[in-house]
Amino acid sequence: MILEMVKSEGISHNSYVIGSKGELAVIDPRRDVDIYLELSRKYDSAIRYIFETHRNEDYTVGSLELASRVDAEILHGQHMDFEYGTEVIEGDIFDLGSIEMEVKETPGHTMESITLVVRDKDISNDAYLVFTGDVIFAGEVGRVDFFGESKTPSMAELLYDSIHQKILPLGDNVLIYPAHGAGSVCGADIREQEFTTIGYEKKTNPLLQLKKEEFIQHKVEEKLYTPPYFSKMEENNQKGAPLLGCLPESNPLNPEELVDLMKNEVQVVDIRKPTSFGGGHIPGTLNIWKEGFPAYSGYFLNYEDPLVIIDDNEGHIPEVVRYLVRLGYDNIYGHLSGGFPSWYMAAQMVGQLDMWSVHHLKDVMDKEEDIFLLDVRKVNDYEKFRIAGSHHIWVGDLPHKINEVPRNKKVVVYCDSGYKSTTACSILKNDGYDDVNSVLGSMGAWLNASYPVIK
Repeated sequence: MILEMVKSEGISHNSYVIGSKGELAVIDPRRDVDIYLELSRKYDSAIRYIFETHRNEDYTVGSLELASRVDAEILHGQHMDFEYGTEVIEGDIFDLGSIEMEVKETPGHTMESITLVVRDKDISNDAYLVFTGDVIFAGEVGRVDFFGESKTPSMAELLYDSIHQKILPLGDNVLIYPAHGAGSVCGADIREQEFTTIGYEKKTNPLLQLKKEEFIQHKVEEKLYTPPYFSKMEENNQKGAPLLGCLPESNPLNPEELVDLMKNEVQVVDIRKPTSFGGGHIPGTLNIWKEGFPAYSGYFLNYEDPLVIIDDNEGHIPEVVRYLVRLGYDNIYGHLSGGFPSWYMAAQMVGQLDMWSVHHLKDVMDKEEDIFLLDVRKVNDYEKFRIAGSHHIWVGDLPHKINEVPRNKKVVVYCDSGYKSTTACSILKNDGYDDVNSVLGSMGAWLNASYPVIK
């Protein structure tokens, strides 16, 4: 048996390549499909099937892109009107060499969700592993809130039944390979484990300990964020995203060209770390650090205006282009040639952002200076503990809640470690706020300094 996990960092997405005796299937491929072609060549095996466990919400699926390069059939659940591919139903069997893949319909996260049960017939007729999509993760289960508040209870009931009637009875030793790992927005608290087993989840997954009524109530009360880009992903993954053919190139721009471009509607994103951005940046740019780019860019970037990336000339542009492509951004225009150093060497205007230590913040608070302390962490974290006197707006909600932040006060922003706070400060500065300050280390440093919090 061939089995490879393909990770997409940032969005914590897992796709898979599985096969036997010269034939392969790809499960939930991403849009930059070169990795699957490389694995096909590596194993000298042909890709026969492309499975979609459900209509994914957090990235653009690469099924059509991959099918345009290989002779493979796209397969997905029957309870959604896809404009491409072939529907499968409960009990359908697909063979790859000695491997048998059986379809189980497992609605709840979405209506058309399927789970794939894998058996190696050369060894045993028992189930060996399952690809569960977003039905069950390590330590978590899938979201059920995508169809509106009124349908959440019924979707939660469907998910409970799918897990307890279709997956758990397969046997404690069966391996679970989910579509997401820790950090994904498709589950509230996914564990740091690449795969798990049914038996291990039965013992350790707190959601599997609940009775049906308790499970439904828990899912109804769950507080999860839905990034605005999800709607674009749902459209791409139901209708089919435009074919790329190859990864787009980012055009190198000199500082003068960027100045001219910024006279019009353009999105300029600085992917450097908070300290670099604070020390100097191009006025009017949004800061999303590179490692956080896949998870947070979909909250702030649109799909129409051209995108320009600013780095420190460290060779990260191709990586960021991949991130954008996976999220369906086809409006990539270019990047600043030579990075930010070329900007200041051209004697262009440079903006700065004040960066506070937690000690300075504590001193200001002890002196009872009039500041607006803004916490941009997730609401669940804010409700666990926070700095006294702080106000809460999740960073992803800040663009449409920005008027809740006063313009006549010194604004001080903190998050978990100082990354999202700097993103928030760049949003505030671009909206005309003059006196904004990001807290280095933020809550992590505050706790390490043993400063008080409200629990």
